[in-house]
Amino acid sequence: MTTTDRWLEFEGLSNVRDVGGLPLVGGGVTRSGVLLRSESLEHVTPEDVRALEEDFGLRLILDLRTDREVAEHGESPLAARGVETVQLTFIPEAGRELPEIGEDFHPMVANYLGYLRDKGANVVAAVRRLAAVDGAALVHCAAGKDRTGTLVALVLEAVGVEREAVVEDYALSATRIDALFRRWTAAAGREMPAPEEIDRHRPRAEAMEQVLATLDERDGGPTAWLQANGLTDAELEALRVRLR
Repeated sequence: MTTTDRWLEFEGLSNVRDVGGLPLVGGGVTRSGVLLRSESLEHVTPEDVRALEEDFGLRLILDLRTDREVAEHGESPLAARGVETVQLTFIPEAGRELPEIGEDFHPMVANYLGYLRDKGANVVAAVRRLAAVDGAALVHCAAGKDRTGTLVALVLEAVGVEREAVVEDYALSATRIDALFRRWTAAAGREMPAPEEIDRHRPRAEAMEQVLATLDERDGGPTAWLQANGLTDAELEALRVRLR
């Protein structure tokens, strides 16, 4: 495992980074080694497992995938070794209708707001777990960009990271989409999709900008949304203590 800026390079992962080092409103930065974000973990190698357990002291994995995804791709070797793994899906298993959004919105905004509408209790439960864990935590979905990106954006907003840095962290996964597809297609024995298909999966900064702006206008902001949906003052303070 090597570190390049906030990127962490593992043998079996392509989109994993530390959310430490992000600027806080009023000064300071988020703590490193506390919260990692990643794609799904089924391809981690024994050396990856060792690094996550020993170098990072990983104690909690939040798996945001659906039951269908877990059944198809399996749990991680870390779960098999006893690292606490909590599945908190952001997508209803039976499917969903996306919220109505205006024509000026990026199409992914409806998906992200849908997570909050359909699985708000799981979103808050995920934040609550991150506030309470004693040790490093890692959150992942399938690619580590949409569900993971939404949760991490809410967490960063709640601890007081500057909005521009929150959006930038979300959009950073766009640089790893090609690597993700190379790993997936190689594992499945398939050809790489066309460049335009790969490009369709890249997260765009405007999508998260619009989600956060919607929460500002509709709910008083991301932190207010979390508190209105059950996050307590004590839990919010614990989250801030852990990450600041």
